[in-house]
Amino acid sequence: MTDTSAPEESPAQAGPRSVGILGGTFNPPHRGHLALARHAKSELGLARVMLMPAYSAPHKADEEDPGPRRRLTMCRLAVSGEPGLEVCGLEIERGGPSYTVDTLRAIDESYPDSELTFIVGADMALRLPTWREPHALVGLASLAVAEREHGARGDVTRALAPLEADVAFLDMPKVEISSSLVRERVHDGEPIEGLVAPAVAEYIAEHGLYRAATGTATAAMTAMTAATAKALAAKIQAARG
Repeated sequence: MTDTSAPEESPAQAGPRSVGILGGTFNPPHRGHLALARHAKSELGLARVMLMPAYSAPHKADEEDPGPRRRLTMCRLAVSGEPGLEVCGLEIERGGPSYTVDTLRAIDESYPDSELTFIVGADMALRLPTWREPHALVGLASLAVAEREHGARGDVTRALAPLEADVAFLDMPKVEISSSLVRERVHDGEPIEGLVAPAVAEYIAEHGLYRAATGTATAAMTAMTAATAKALAAKIQAARG
């Protein structure tokens, strides 16, 4: 399977539309991401929802990142055959830290008639006031918040109140899937069927992503270093008689 890297079509080339944007690292994209995108599209009446993988996340680092190009490819595989779901490689092509406000501003400047909705989980919505230029962000797009746990709606409302944001809460069941769970299962040699799209599972297996190879190599290097040190110590001891 070829890891393609051509940029996706820009979101508004189809003209003024209601567009949902679901950002994240997607490491890897799983069925929970797809369920959220589908639900937001249906409940909010969006023309389409785009997965927007980040080149790098400014708020976290992941040692198990296979790279932005491969995450972009997995997103494309995940939405293949999903009506109304697309992928935008804008942040991957731009490179560097990915700030949501920069992405929304770039889309808005090129296509000012687009109606943008930024889709986010409640946990991230609580932190949104600490993001770069939060007032500008909510001025560029309305927010669609997916609650991750019961009772989060009030907390989110209070947190976002100073921004005077246009917020819609998505009524959808909690999906017990995470990218870290997928990575852990791959690392442990366990199946991931049902957690990710079949094409994504195939890609992960084909490219050996998230396996314990790095840990194995490190262990081997450590063992080699220990053996070398032991041999050297023996030589020094022999020289001393």
